[in-house]
Formats: sequence, structure tokens, C-alpha cells
Amino acid sequence: MGLSPTMLKALTLARYKTPSPIQAAFIPVALEGLDIIGQAKTGTGKTAAFGIPLIEMLEPRGRGPQAIILAPTRELTQQIVVEIQKLAQNRSDVSVCGLYGGEPIERQLRKLSQGVDIAVGTPGRVLDHIERRTLYLGDVFHFVLDEADRMLDIGFRPDIERVFRKLPTPHQTLLLSATISPEVRKLAQRYMHKPVEQNLSRDEPSVESIQQYYISVNHDRKMELLSHLLKRDKPRQCIVFTRTKRGADRLAERLRRTIHGVAAIHGDLAQSARDRVMSGFRTGAVQVLVATDVVGRGIDVDDISHVVNYDIPDDPENYVHRIGRTGRMGKDGVAYLFVGPDQGEPLTLIETLINKVIPVHKVEGFEVARTSPAAPPSRELFNTAATRSSHLAVR
Repeated sequence: MGLSPTMLKALTLARYKTPSPIQAAFIPVALEGLDIIGQAKTGTGKTAAFGIPLIEMLEPRGRGPQAIILAPTRELTQQIVVEIQKLAQNRSDVSVCGLYGGEPIERQLRKLSQGVDIAVGTPGRVLDHIERRTLYLGDVFHFVLDEADRMLDIGFRPDIERVFRKLPTPHQTLLLSATISPEVRKLAQRYMHKPVEQNLSRDEPSVESIQQYYISVNHDRKMELLSHLLKRDKPRQCIVFTRTKRGADRLAERLRRTIHGVAAIHGDLAQSARDRVMSGFRTGAVQVLVATDVVGRGIDVDDISHVVNYDIPDDPENYVHRIGRTGRMGKDGVAYLFVGPDQGEPLTLIETLINKVIPVHKVEGFEVARTSPAAPPSRELFNTAATRSSHLAVR
């Protein structure tokens, strides 16, 4: 790929052996200075795909950063900073700074005043620094939008466009996204210059390396079932998704009574607490992480072997994002979906989205008990693979 000996040494130390498809396609084109729209699922090595060429293309430091990377969450911002630092471990002249809310801004101001080559941040905080004139844009040539679809989903479009309009011309834009929605494409058409499009994402939204199962369970036995699965499967690391913040806290508290290494993370936690939880999860001290969807998509840890959908997601697309936390970088993963007696319809909507029948996983002793003959229709309406496949084909 024409990478420098210094970069090749860093990749060896970081235990990179062969490039992933997105890295093999993205890096050579990025090194040419072209704008790129890269579509690839999470967990395929996107950070290195843009991080390697950014480091390779850095010039001697000027007044301000030469590259700005925007990400949707603080957690993802922190992970990108760690990955960039790992890729630049043989470059003492490369400085990386994370810019996000939830921590004293003075720390970021000191870092920026000392000189930064690559700034990584959430759109709101980056814009805040620009307006304070503490982030100088005159030297910026590389602009990266990571998880662009997610940033637009949570309302960052105005902030992103304001940053775009303040960048010097010309500059290189690298846009990476799991999906290329009409909103993402509209943004690209407005602000990018003849971008090269690379689709490294298969048509189906589910990840093939993940074994997906649903388990029918009565709502009052979900906690008992979860404890049973964790003790039986002994996952390397596991994320358990709940719908609400209070639900995450309650579930984590109950799990801690019988299982070690349990923590909860959600939007109401103070940033310092979220940092501690994520640090423990990355090091393996936290083995079971109970999370809500808001922060779940920003978690990028390669050794997650299991995902449990404790609460079925309101939006079928959230199921895809949830299970994408496992099966990363070619590793196998297992995803369980807890389905109550009255949740046959949302399960079918998920299957329709991923165009795949999710097989049932029966756990002895947790069979669903029918309490009333007038109970709502259940998953038993589609109790054979043939019937369910035909139903999906009709939809």
C-alpha cells in the first residue's frame, strides 16, 4: 500500500496483520487526497481506514490541527483518540486531542494551546471551540465524518454544516457511514468534491458472523433467564441492552448480587463515571455492560462475544445496531433476543428488516406459560421456518 516504514512498524506493534476490506479499499484512495464516501458496517476497521492515511499525510505542525474528525458520541470520540494514538505510537511529533462535553473545558484548552495535529470531537463541542476561537481552522486539510448516519439521526446536521462552512478551501472530506441514507447523500452532494464511493457493506443489514437467536420468555422471568445464560455461556464480554436508563440501573444492580464485573452505562451518568465504566470494559474488568441504545452504538470493543436484547427495541433498526457490537473484525458472536408472549409482531418486523428468520433457542425450564386464552397473538403464529420464510417473502 506504499505505507511508510514507521507506520508499518506501528501496525506490527498493534498486531495488525492484513487489511480489512474497508482498509484495503479506503487507504490508497485517501492517500491520493480525494474525497471518499465509505459505506461499511461497524466493527470492520473503519477507524484505521481513515486514521492510517491521516497520520501518513501530516505535514510539519502549524498553528492549528491539520485534521478534524467528528463522531456522534463521547465514547466513540475517546475510542478514536486511543486508536489514532496507537497507530501513531512511533511518531513523537503527532499529537491527538479529544474534544467533547462532560469534562472541564480547561483541559482541552491547555491541550489545544500546546499544539495539536489531529482533533477528534463531537460536533457540538468542536463548534463551541471554533466559536471561542480556541480551535484554529486555518491549517485544516482533512475533515472526517465518522458514523455520519448516526450523527444525522440524533440531530447534528446543523452543527456539521456550520463546521463545513468554516473549513478552508480546498480540503479533503472522508465520510464513513454504516448506511447511506438520503440525508447522508444530500450532505455529501452539498459539501464534497467529486467523492469516490466505496460500498463495503453487503445488502443485508445483519452481520453474518453473528449467531442470532430469539428466546420466548415471560416478562417476570427475564432476569432469571439472563443470569442463567451468563453463567451457562460464560461470555468473554457481553452487552445487555435495555430500553430505559432506570431499567439499566435496576438490572445491573440485581445482576451484581450474583455475577462479578457488572456495570451500567447510559446518558444520565456523569462523564467521569462513563469514562470509568468504559475504561473497565476495555480492560476486561467489566465483563457485563448493561446499556441503553443512546450510548450502545458508540461502544467499539473488539472482544464482545455476546449481545443480549433484554428489552426488544422499539425500532427494528436499533436491533441491527445492537447486535453489531459483537462479531467484530471477523470474530464470531452470539446475539439473544428476549421475546415476550405478546411480542410476536415486533419480532417479525425485525426479521423483515434483516430479511432473515431468527431461529428459536429453547432454554429448559423457561418455557412461556399461557395465563389466559385471550392472550394477544404470539410468535407461535409463525412456528415453522417455512411459514415464517413465506411471510417474509410476502412482506
